[in-house]
Amino acid sequence: MANLEQAKERLGSALKALEQTALPLAEARSESAKQAGLIIELSEERERLLARLAELEDEARSVAAVSEEIESRLDGAIAEIRTALGR
Repeated sequence: MANLEQAKERLGSALKALEQTALPLAEARSESAKQAGLIIELSEERERLLARLAELEDEARSVAAVSEEIESRLDGAIAEIRTALGR
């Protein structure tokens, strides 16, 4: 009987050690899955932001082109006014 009790105690100790080792691993796996989901979400957001940035860059180029056209027309109008005024 004493051998059975010793074996029972060793088995209990081994199970406790296994639980202490397995619990952090299970928690790490769970956290890893959460982090993987977050990485996917952040990657998708990055793609959306890059697309928006490209749109804004196109818009900025368009605005710059319009600004140049306006500047050119204003310069022409000022030159015509100066000519008309005799300067």
